[in-house]
Amino acid sequence: MLKRILAVMALAIVPLQAQAFCGFYVGKADSSLFNESSQVILARDGQRTTISMHNDYRGELTEFALVVPVPVVLRKEDVKVLDQKVFERLDSYTAPRLVEYHDEDPCSPRERVAMMSAIPAPTSVPRGSQDQRVRVEVFFTVGEYDIVILSAQESDALEAWLTQHGYNIPRGASAALRPYVRQDMKFFVARVNLKEHAKGGSRYLSPLQFGFTSDKFMLPMRLGMLNAKGPQDLIVYTLTRKGRVEASNYRTVKMPTGVDLPIYVRDPAVFRDFYKTMFARLAEEDRFRTVFTEYAWDSAWCDPCAAPPPRDEEIVAAGATWVADGTSTRRRGASVAVTRLHLRYTPDSFPEDLMLQETADRATFQARYVLRHPWTGNPYKCGAALGYFAQLGEREDQEARALARLTGWNLAEIRARLPRRSTPIPLPATP
Repeated sequence: MLKRILAVMALAIVPLQAQAFCGFYVGKADSSLFNESSQVILARDGQRTTISMHNDYRGELTEFALVVPVPVVLRKEDVKVLDQKVFERLDSYTAPRLVEYHDEDPCSPRERVAMMSAIPAPTSVPRGSQDQRVRVEVFFTVGEYDIVILSAQESDALEAWLTQHGYNIPRGASAALRPYVRQDMKFFVARVNLKEHAKGGSRYLSPLQFGFTSDKFMLPMRLGMLNAKGPQDLIVYTLTRKGRVEASNYRTVKMPTGVDLPIYVRDPAVFRDFYKTMFARLAEEDRFRTVFTEYAWDSAWCDPCAAPPPRDEEIVAAGATWVADGTSTRRRGASVAVTRLHLRYTPDSFPEDLMLQETADRATFQARYVLRHPWTGNPYKCGAALGYFAQLGEREDQEARALARLTGWNLAEIRARLPRRSTPIPLPATP
């Protein structure tokens, strides 16, 4: 078995502030690329790993490409273009969520509960190279990508090859590539055919998927720090047979969950602001050295669900081929554990690539936050109703304190957004 792992890289020409990927872009001419957000799906079965990459970009629609180190010369059948809807389904299915409950009538033992989710034609490529230290092994076209497989004896030769073919390389690229060249890894240049890409009408690149065999379960990250200022974010979805996935060389921590928050967090904009602020505080408190678990569940169900679970054919397309046969009928006893990991990192905080391990832990987990709607009935309906309203203000103050604690927001400003309540005055007893 190969003891080398795919080092996923997407190369970018300008070191703009970026959110997330385990590589960098290489841009052609003077185009300005912006890697705004990225997601990776890792399907792991034994020693077989299938990686799917989804990247965002902004900038002029001039020609650019992805450069990816791989352990072997990939065949055309090893590379696919994945429908981005698979990423969208996994994102919505595993996203942090709100769950809403309505307080029961304190005068009736029957409970009324309601739950909902709140967030709601290829260029000709020569087979030879002017520099004999770089060799073009093969080239083929998959979807909107014209792919060239390269081998290189020296990293500066690889950099020179890309430069000779019209690409501007970010500073530090040669040094970052050197460890992979020393491991005799190959490199494929997935040149984007912009005419084909434009037909899709999307600003997203079509997700690129490739599979390989290795005894290591890991995700290269250090290469992605060449094109970004400040911390980067990365969301990783893992699909495995046995259970939850965690980092083996960095601390893995579950996000706070099950916390009661004020009702006004129901506003989608407020909830997004809350979660982003909380995540940023947690990442900063540990100096960007932690991997956070946001979701861990079997792919077939959830409770509550922010979105319907992915269909078997979507899970198979993402690389979990052990789930179903060619007719999309789930194999008896087959299951997929879905883990969503979220990390924010810097070159200093994550000096090593992310090593992963599959655990046997199948306990479910969601980053979920609770909103409790007060009962709005007659406070004098019964004695229990009076007691309920007397304690409601205290509960809402605790919710406000929880929101302030998680976000650092001003408690007085949070309290100012709470509903104004007055404790009912008990009626005198009837003689």
